[in-house]
Amino acid sequence: MDFEVKRADLHECRVVDEEPPDLAPGQALLRVDRFALTTNNVTYAVMGDALKYWDFFPASDPDTWGRIPVWGYAEVVASANDDVATGTRVYGYLPTSTHLVVTPGRVDPKGFVDAAPHRASLPGAYNGYRRVDTDASEDPSYEDHRMVLWPLFFTSFLIDDFLDDNAFFGAQAVVVSSASSKTAIGTAFLLHQRTPIEVFGLTSARNVTFVEGLDVYDRVVPYDEVDGLGADRAAFVDIAGNVDVRAAVHRAYGDRLAHSMMVGATHWDLPRAPAAELPGPTPVFFFAPDQIVKRTKEWGRTGLDDRAIEAWRRFAEFSDTWIQIRHGSGPDAVRSVYLDLVAGRSDPAVGHVLSLWP
Repeated sequence: MDFEVKRADLHECRVVDEEPPDLAPGQALLRVDRFALTTNNVTYAVMGDALKYWDFFPASDPDTWGRIPVWGYAEVVASANDDVATGTRVYGYLPTSTHLVVTPGRVDPKGFVDAAPHRASLPGAYNGYRRVDTDASEDPSYEDHRMVLWPLFFTSFLIDDFLDDNAFFGAQAVVVSSASSKTAIGTAFLLHQRTPIEVFGLTSARNVTFVEGLDVYDRVVPYDEVDGLGADRAAFVDIAGNVDVRAAVHRAYGDRLAHSMMVGATHWDLPRAPAAELPGPTPVFFFAPDQIVKRTKEWGRTGLDDRAIEAWRRFAEFSDTWIQIRHGSGPDAVRSVYLDLVAGRSDPAVGHVLSLWP
């Protein structure tokens, strides 16, 4: 069973009930048990063509429909690969489906990568599947948090690391848009520990109280008050992806804007003014896998993992103070949550853990 969305109109979705195919030698069949669905997954769909997110898990009619990638847990229920045993439980990048056929490669005690030919040219950071029983970062009491928050937090970790790696481009403050989003919260949580860097959060008026209550922003600013910023040299982390907000930040800071980083598109569905020439630096898209490659070369994969896991443990404990996990099962539950996310009706304090299984 596959949950598919129309690539040309993300508000349209359907469920396709198909049996998993027979396995070829070297392949394995994963049963997708549970996954998180967040605004981040909507961003995957929005950027599906530009960043090839649709290519990871092609739909039955790939020119028209797409399967949105999600993060979650799965179990090997059949294997034609001698190195991967039936019953192995893994965490990784999955389709919004009940099953996934993989071609395990580079198998070791920690897991494997999907070496399927169609994934060979795609970013390797998304192709790994980590065994739950050997992963040092796994904590059974935080599995739901890991599905909802870890992929976003890892991006937050890389944003924080990138800014620190570049000495914050000489800035004294970091401005983060979509401050109520989970990626922004993780970023602010880490930045807040880097004194004397100040962290300003931009958010909608309805979310100001929630964002202030997180206590990770030095100042919370509604979008209609952005013009009041600009006193200090700052770097901009644009998670909203709204050109109007971006333009307002650039106007407020002008030459005092040290760096403008585009990360997400949480405001993808809002009407936008035509792109205009902006004062200050040219916005640059932040592609997380690039920072992964850099740090892996410098620290080694184990060194990167150890740093990220240590930061994650602190953030997971912090998240208990504000996040509510809601579970749902079956196609109707997945459809309902997805349409709420697309329509911008999501509650920033809620994380959805879903399954297509009834």
